[in-house]
Amino acid sequence: METLLAGYRRFRANQWPEQRRLFESLARDGQRPDALVVACVDSRVDPSLIFDAAPGAMLTVRNVANLVPPYAPDVAYHGTSAALEFGVRVLKIPRIVVLGHGLCGGVQSLLEGAPANARDFVEPWMSMAAPARARALSCPPGEDRRQCCEREVVKISLANLATFPWIAQGIADGWLTLYGAWFDIHTGVLLILRPDGSFGLPETV
Repeated sequence: METLLAGYRRFRANQWPEQRRLFESLARDGQRPDALVVACVDSRVDPSLIFDAAPGAMLTVRNVANLVPPYAPDVAYHGTSAALEFGVRVLKIPRIVVLGHGLCGGVQSLLEGAPANARDFVEPWMSMAAPARARALSCPPGEDRRQCCEREVVKISLANLATFPWIAQGIADGWLTLYGAWFDIHTGVLLILRPDGSFGLPETV
């Protein structure tokens, strides 16, 4: 805990004075995020850092392997779906980004089986991405199967997003857009999902 508190003290001494007015504005006027990012819980992948986003600019939903479950309103607990509902229906965030990444432990467990001590929740959670595993195993020889699977998981999450009726309606009405992306931890390179299903460098705007 002391490490965290030391970080807080640095924040109060260095960042708070610079961003005080921004925080006061967010407290007074509320939040209006420009993007909702579905990312992995991996500690090496920080969406705010990757996109250099200021406080209030991005609503972040993080879970194992950046997975979005299909629309299923029932009595079970749905943390990711609840966050999507809040972001889309309440805050009216105009874009959703599913951010996958390299060296994803969740994807590794999907390909190789979850560790024996991570089968209560991780294993059934990752089972919704079974089609990504099947596609990865059929990748041409020489391709990185885990990397292929990581990118296929992004596509599955995007497809599942479209099963939420209020997301599908937002897309149909033209005010909501979905994006897929994949971040390489080793190189710091971000790739964007293209309409043809491939991932490539962001286009210069």
